[in-house]
Amino acid sequence: MTVLVSERLTIAVEGDVPVVRRRARELAQAAHFDAFASAAITTAASELSRNALVHGGGGYAVVEHVSDGLREGLRLVFVDEGPGILDIDRALRGGYSTGRSLGLGLSGSRRLVDEFHVETSLGKGTRVEVVKWARFRR
Repeated sequence: MTVLVSERLTIAVEGDVPVVRRRARELAQAAHFDAFASAAITTAASELSRNALVHGGGGYAVVEHVSDGLREGLRLVFVDEGPGILDIDRALRGGYSTGRSLGLGLSGSRRLVDEFHVETSLGKGTRVEVVKWARFRR
């Protein structure tokens, strides 16, 4: 996979969440995403950056415009050094939250993207990587 653009964005305060969301939307447009794919990756960016802030105590996002030679897409990586996710299987099923939310951040984001990978370690933090490929416009 070739990285065309890569930016690291800090997630430390509530105001950082819309910055990550906005940059994901800008790169989705640069990668020629249609409206649905652009909304999907933008929503995932918002949910995952909020998770890093609220549950992980902050961290960072790496937002990348990528190509595999045949198509363009976005790869987003979210990293925090928080407590980790106690029950990852339950968190990925949805409806489970350690905060005051619907518990749909991880599970919902997974449904919105083409590739999803999460690594978590208790007491050390969580890393979530997602990829969304541009779909052909019709």
